[in-house]
Amino acid sequence: MELAHSLLLNEDALAQITEAKRPVFIFEWLRFLDKVLVAANKVDVKEKQKKLVDQLTGLISSAPGPPTRKLLAKNLATLYSIGDTFTVFQTLDKCNDIIKSKDDTPAYLPTKLAAVACVGAFYEKMGRMLGSSFPDTINNLLKALKSAESQGRSEILLSLQKVLSGLGGAAASCHRDIYKNARSLLTDRSMAVRCMVAKCLLELQNEAVFLWTTELENMATLCFKALEGSNYGVRVAVAKLLGTVMATALMPKQAAVMRQNVKRATLEEVLELMATGFLRGGSGFLKSGGEMLKGGASVSREVRVGVTQAYVVFVTTLGGQWLERNFATFLSHVLDLVSHPRATQTHVEAVYSRRCVSFMLRATLGGLLGEKAQIAAGKEICQAISKQMRAVEAVVNDISGENKAGAADVSASQHVMVCALKELGSLVQSLSATASPLIQEPSIGLVETVTSVLLHPSMAARLAAAWCLRCVAVALPYQLTPLLDRCAERINNLKSSPEAVSGYSFAIAALLGGVHQCPLGIPHSKGKVCTEDLLRTAAQNSRLSLQRTQAGWLLLGALMTLGPSLVRYHLPKMLLLWRNVFPRSQKELEAEKARGDAFTWQVTLEGRAGALCAMRSFVAHCPELLTEDVIRRLMTPIECAMTMMSHVPAIIKVHGAHLKASAAMVRLRLYDILALLPPKTYEGSFNALLRELVAEFTLTDNSANTTTSLLRSLCHYDDSVLMGSWLQETDHKSIEDQVSENLDTFLRQEGLAENKSTLGPEEVRKSALALVMGALDNPNPILRCAAGEALGRMAQVVGEATFIARMAQTSFDKLKSARDVVSRTGHSLALGCLHRYVGGIGSGQHLKTSVSILLALAQDGSSHEVQTWALHSLALIVDSSGPMYRGYVEPTLSLVLTLLLTVPPSHTEVHQCLGRCLGALITTVGPELQGNSTISTIRSSCLVGCAIMQDHSDSLVQAAAISCLQQLHMFAPRHVNLSSLVPCLCVHLCSSHLLLRRAAVACLRQLAQREAAEVCEYAMSLAKRAGDDLNITETGLEGVLFGMLDRETDRKLCSDIHDTLGHMLSSLAVEKLSHWLKLCKDVLAATTAVVFEVEKDEEDSEKKDDDDTMFTGLGEDDKSKPSVAPRWVTRVFAADCLCRIILLCENADKTHFDLAAARSAKAKNPKDLLVLHLSDLIRMAFMAATDHSNQLRMAGLQALEDIIKKFASVPEPEFPGHVILEQYQANVGAALRPAFSPDTPSDITAKACQVCSTWIGSGVVSDLNDLRRVHNLLVSSLDKVQAGKGSPSQLYSESATTMEKLAVLKAWAEVRPKTWSSVPYFLITLVQPELPSLSRLWLAMLRDYALLTLPAEFSSQLPPDGGAFYTPETIDTARIHYRSSWAPVLHAVALWLSSTEFGAGEEKEEVPSAPSKAAALPQGALSTTKTFDESVKDRMHLMLGKEKHSQSLCWRAFTVFCSAHGKHSIYLKQAKRNCFVLTSQLLAVELLNVLHRLLLTRDPPAVQLQVTAVVQETIRAAQDHLQLQKTSKEVEKDSEPGLGEGVDTGELVPGKSLVFAAMELLVFVLVRHLPHLNTRVKESPSHVTLRPQRLPEESARLVANTVSILAELPSLCSPAGSMTILPTVLFLITGVLRETAVKTSDKSVPMPVSAALQGIKTIITSPLARVESIQTQWSSLVRSSLASVLEYSQPDMDEVSMLTAITLFLLSASNELVGVTVLQKGCLDRFRNGLNSSDPGVQARCYQLLLSVFQHSSRALSTPYIHALAPLMVEKLKAVERSRPRTAAELQAVQEGVRVLENLVGMGEEQNRVQLLALLVPTLISYLLDENAISSAPQVSKGLHDFALQNLMRIGPLYPSAFKIVIGAAPELKTRLESAIRANQASSKAKAAARLAQPTVQAAPTITLKKSFF
Repeated sequence: MELAHSLLLNEDALAQITEAKRPVFIFEWLRFLDKVLVAANKVDVKEKQKKLVDQLTGLISSAPGPPTRKLLAKNLATLYSIGDTFTVFQTLDKCNDIIKSKDDTPAYLPTKLAAVACVGAFYEKMGRMLGSSFPDTINNLLKALKSAESQGRSEILLSLQKVLSGLGGAAASCHRDIYKNARSLLTDRSMAVRCMVAKCLLELQNEAVFLWTTELENMATLCFKALEGSNYGVRVAVAKLLGTVMATALMPKQAAVMRQNVKRATLEEVLELMATGFLRGGSGFLKSGGEMLKGGASVSREVRVGVTQAYVVFVTTLGGQWLERNFATFLSHVLDLVSHPRATQTHVEAVYSRRCVSFMLRATLGGLLGEKAQIAAGKEICQAISKQMRAVEAVVNDISGENKAGAADVSASQHVMVCALKELGSLVQSLSATASPLIQEPSIGLVETVTSVLLHPSMAARLAAAWCLRCVAVALPYQLTPLLDRCAERINNLKSSPEAVSGYSFAIAALLGGVHQCPLGIPHSKGKVCTEDLLRTAAQNSRLSLQRTQAGWLLLGALMTLGPSLVRYHLPKMLLLWRNVFPRSQKELEAEKARGDAFTWQVTLEGRAGALCAMRSFVAHCPELLTEDVIRRLMTPIECAMTMMSHVPAIIKVHGAHLKASAAMVRLRLYDILALLPPKTYEGSFNALLRELVAEFTLTDNSANTTTSLLRSLCHYDDSVLMGSWLQETDHKSIEDQVSENLDTFLRQEGLAENKSTLGPEEVRKSALALVMGALDNPNPILRCAAGEALGRMAQVVGEATFIARMAQTSFDKLKSARDVVSRTGHSLALGCLHRYVGGIGSGQHLKTSVSILLALAQDGSSHEVQTWALHSLALIVDSSGPMYRGYVEPTLSLVLTLLLTVPPSHTEVHQCLGRCLGALITTVGPELQGNSTISTIRSSCLVGCAIMQDHSDSLVQAAAISCLQQLHMFAPRHVNLSSLVPCLCVHLCSSHLLLRRAAVACLRQLAQREAAEVCEYAMSLAKRAGDDLNITETGLEGVLFGMLDRETDRKLCSDIHDTLGHMLSSLAVEKLSHWLKLCKDVLAATTAVVFEVEKDEEDSEKKDDDDTMFTGLGEDDKSKPSVAPRWVTRVFAADCLCRIILLCENADKTHFDLAAARSAKAKNPKDLLVLHLSDLIRMAFMAATDHSNQLRMAGLQALEDIIKKFASVPEPEFPGHVILEQYQANVGAALRPAFSPDTPSDITAKACQVCSTWIGSGVVSDLNDLRRVHNLLVSSLDKVQAGKGSPSQLYSESATTMEKLAVLKAWAEVRPKTWSSVPYFLITLVQPELPSLSRLWLAMLRDYALLTLPAEFSSQLPPDGGAFYTPETIDTARIHYRSSWAPVLHAVALWLSSTEFGAGEEKEEVPSAPSKAAALPQGALSTTKTFDESVKDRMHLMLGKEKHSQSLCWRAFTVFCSAHGKHSIYLKQAKRNCFVLTSQLLAVELLNVLHRLLLTRDPPAVQLQVTAVVQETIRAAQDHLQLQKTSKEVEKDSEPGLGEGVDTGELVPGKSLVFAAMELLVFVLVRHLPHLNTRVKESPSHVTLRPQRLPEESARLVANTVSILAELPSLCSPAGSMTILPTVLFLITGVLRETAVKTSDKSVPMPVSAALQGIKTIITSPLARVESIQTQWSSLVRSSLASVLEYSQPDMDEVSMLTAITLFLLSASNELVGVTVLQKGCLDRFRNGLNSSDPGVQARCYQLLLSVFQHSSRALSTPYIHALAPLMVEKLKAVERSRPRTAAELQAVQEGVRVLENLVGMGEEQNRVQLLALLVPTLISYLLDENAISSAPQVSKGLHDFALQNLMRIGPLYPSAFKIVIGAAPELKTRLESAIRANQASSKAKAAARLAQPTVQAAPTITLKKSFF
């Protein structure tokens, strides 16, 4: 392939490759040329031009394939437009000669087509430069057109289109000729040709005025004819032509009007013309009048659908403003269409006509109008409805019967009603909350108008009205409850009117069904409507029984959608109702058949269908209630229904065919519910069911059988290509459905659902297989598809290799012998399905045969249908075989390429399947594609294939190309060229095809994930070279995507756009901050917010995608059609983006939140920082928070909260002491105020409360009066909470009220704690007045939560009528709200209790009853007042839980880490100080157990620190409590063993012992951080001894806390008890010492070490040592501990810590250790090592510790140490003379040693003093320096000299006599000492003199000197 990349065609290389590969090579060269010509140097091109032209023209006659000829023509044209043009006429003549040639053989055809393509390309590129040659060319083409076959006709028409576009107005002389020749081809039998003619005429109408003036009527007729028998592509093309011509006729283009005096058509004429097509089709004008009146045949659906699309094109072309001005005319026109008798001759016709009209309205109104205009349109529709309704009422109330024609009007009016109501509903729903003006304005009376239609005589109109009411309720949830009430009231008042019963029950059902879309729900009581009443009374009045039966079951079904919490209460009754509807036994069934007339049977069948429908609704919406028992009870009626089904045909025979519809309903509902139940449940009925299904398939009773088909849902979506556009997702899906063959019925999904379980007995399998195999040869493609699918599923279910082999063999044989298209297609699909469902492994042995057969079939050029099916199956096989297919990749790939290069583009299905194959092949090769060796051929083949498909004219093929490139990019990103791919994707974003837009966005999403910056860059490059058709402006790709969000309604597409924008935001927002903020701001600042969104129900399949984009680009450049302002959905997304930007900035760089730093940074380098945009952020949040749309208000409040949190502490550099947010307080107040208005939904008020508390607590505003604004909002909401439950005018469900009230309490609680930490006085004054009521509410809320968190088995203990803030029915939803708010409330209560000494201020506290509810009082609350102690105890229990309820609040308190920061420990410290906790020790034990459990589940060290803090408080409270007991009993020391745990036996009972619980928890913490403390770790075989490591800071602090708590525990025990735990405690503490005493570089002592040392001291010095009863145990414990420490003190440990520990033992436990020689020897060794240490720091510390040992009061202890260690010390100090200290540390060690010796001298007896001084004095004198050496000696050495001298001068006077003796004994000592003293005196004199003599003047120079150092 690389050889093809040259400017001239490499002919040598071409000659060397095989024949088969040449077309690919040539195509690759042309592709390269196409890129390179534009960029190449003109001089180079001109040099080689002649050769190039020869090569290219040579290719024309080499029979190139379609893609090649297109590129060839393009390159030739480009070459001439860049290079010289003098040979262009020769080339043109050459092409014309080829076209004229008489050779009609198929072999010569490609050459002719290539020549035609070249001619078109020349004119398109060069236009008028080609001068006057065009008439000949055009005539030549038109001549050829007459004799050409279909491919030729298409190609010639395409060329003519290009010629016209290139020449513009210059070709006027030929316009009529072209029109005459082309128009007859509009009804050509080839669809591709029809498309081309339409496109050609569309080009023509730009300049040819006659098309939309004199010829207008003929054009219309032609278009209608062209639509007959058309396919989707033709309809789109013809509709575009017709719509554009009509629009031009109405508003001609200026230039054309200037040239000629044109008569403009009026709107009436144009609409009249189009209506003819809609009502009469192509035969409109030509038939005689009589025949028209008779009615004749109805219009073909293709025509009607095409005309519908043309209407949309017509309006879209005229634009939104035109529609706004003329909406009334347009509306009345389309409604007249649907009320015309010709449009509604049969029921099915009527349904389809209604769909068409709905589509027209939705596509124009929904897409083109802004919000205000939509509201105005809504008014118009309302008026139309009420006008119709008045006419209907006049007829209905006309008793005299004069108005005979009226009946027809009524039936016509139903269709108008349905369309108008459908559109009104969609309009309101898409406007969402912004529709409120439409609903609230009394002059429109929308709700009244719609409700009046509920009494319309026609059922369709009543249903539409119900649907419309539901849309109103979903859009404006506050309407839901009033509407339900109104309907319920009317249905009761009008029980006797069948229409009223039916209409109002529809409305109630629709409203109930809408509840699940309203998060706030409805009050619980509203759910219990009057269903049973309707079912009971159905039999009383025969005139009403049908309606009442239907209504009753419908309402039951609707109730089921409210979910299990409501249905649970009614389930037993429901099951009974269901059982009673069906006959119980065969006998009852027979009896039933014998009696009853047609009417009773109709009621019965309707009732049963209704019952099954309600059951289905139950199964679908309450899966939690489907226990095995319930399913078993449901199966009883279902089995009865199955039995009854077999008898229905007989009943219909007897009573007439009008029962068919009702019977079909029963069948459909039955299959529906069976599809939802697990097949296991009805295994017993398989036989009966299969019989029914076979009958359905084969239509045994086909005497006009009614359709009950779910077939569409059954066919695999991917197979859509086989069935034409039947399943394809298109923008016109809702109206296109009707064109597909109206399937007579069938294929019930259950056929397969039950195949999913085992197929049961052999004969069932046989009949199923025969049925499916027969269907494979059925001429109907849909049946063949479904049969293939069924075969695959059967193979999957049966799962036997022999069965699969048999099925595969059957198909192989069939395919080898059959010649007819039907069986070849059916069986090739069967092979694909087998592989799809059995998978690669199961069908591996058939792979080779399958592939070879399908490859052969794919080359069958005679039938494109066979090619399509074969390629489709091949793709399935490649997909399912995975890596097993690797061996077949090359041949398959080369086949795919060959077909892509040769199959005519008009066979789009083949190309789509080729795309599928290519995609599957890329996946099979997968990551290998990155490689470089052999794989590069495969890779370049894939790229060529993608390029061919990208250039195809069909959108679906282009979409396939994009998804292939997307996969290539995933596996081999380096090889996909983004610079060409991204612009191509951007162009597709405004395609008129949904699937292409989907593919483009999906691909952009993937690219943006990795390379967002590049993607945006390439998209912007497109903007720079923009032609008119491009949509990228300065806002870049992001702007386009935001714009798409307004127009797109497809969910998948919108979610991909959201993701793409999300990825771009994450990568780019921080760098391009201003750009992104401006984007969001522009979207949010849209004043007219309009909505168009489809999250709605399936019932509304009209929700149609926008067709407007088909023509308007994006409408941005075209000033005549202003684009619609962003709709609310887009604005909500923009507000979310804003929050994300703030978060991204926070993670990126803290300067974004520092104004001073940001300003200085901006001065240095202009980087964008968030804090500089603060005013914009506030403004955006404000705009969003005060919008009409509720969703946007939520998003705005969220953004506001984020801004307050992030910027609250940012100081204002210009005003120290202030923060930058202060200036925005007015905005914040104004944004919050509307959320507290009475009609605001609860969720918004709840959110606003949160923002209020954040704002008040953030400390931004310090002035009380300024805070009042926001504070008053919270006060007002608190009043609302105190109003109590169940206010009469409740609109939303109880849980919504719960949510709002709890949010208020939480907000107050969150204001509060912030006030205690730093206690700004002003905040306290704000909260104080509300505290009495607040505290009561808080306690009530905590009590509720404690009850709600009880385990399920205690549910019977819950109060029957709910708690303070919840009702029993809404418990499940209420729990969620409580869970999110209890933590801050608990914290606030704790603070309040501790600040008021547990409410001590309220001497006799009134019982804290829940607001307005006496029932929620705590236990024993019958007395009105309690003692202070009792109420305190109650509150403690509420917060810590009674012993019974271990799951109470406090436990939850610790499990929520997010709120744990410091709160709960504060609470416990304060609460426990009151010592109430230990009145019940079990409570404390429980607390510790819960804390232990918490540690097991939470990892963050912060949580663990909290826990240890709480444990410490608990232990201290217990100590205080014990102390109280001791003092109160005045215990004599000796009289009893003492209080405390483990009284006299020493036994600690797990579960009851506080100490035991604490030990458990503390051991857990220690072992978690120091695993080696666990002896089992050491014993395990895999154990490797590691050197102790230094712990991280948090762990160190944690271990230290734990150790200090451990040391406190013995004090809680009696002496006997403490002996039980001491061994463990000491083991752990010494273990911690061992694990953490590590040498540190900075010589600091780690926290755990100091804690351990402190702990040892606490334990050893405890009073236990003085208790005689445990003396021996105690001393052995102390000794063992010291032994352990000695054992642990290894050389690599931190010696200082170990020596300190040893010293602690020696000093504190001297009695126990005296005389234990083993220990003494160990201690001496350790000290000796310390003294000999090479580290001076260790030496110094060792001297200090020894000093304390030497000075110990017990001589028995100290003497052995003095004897052993003093000589060593003296020796070491003597040695210093030889090696003087060099560092400060060494000096300090010497000084410490000298101090010890001095102390020893002091301790010695008088008689030994001389000997002792004789050791000390000479040593000190040896440290003195010679007077000459002093000046030059280093600083440390001088220090030693000074130290020695000072000491000597101090010792002399202390022991004068002994000193003299020592000095006298050695004269040289004396002389050294004296000279040192002299030198010292001299130097001090000199210093003093210098100080005096220094003159003051000299001060200045010294300063300058210092300066000069810098």
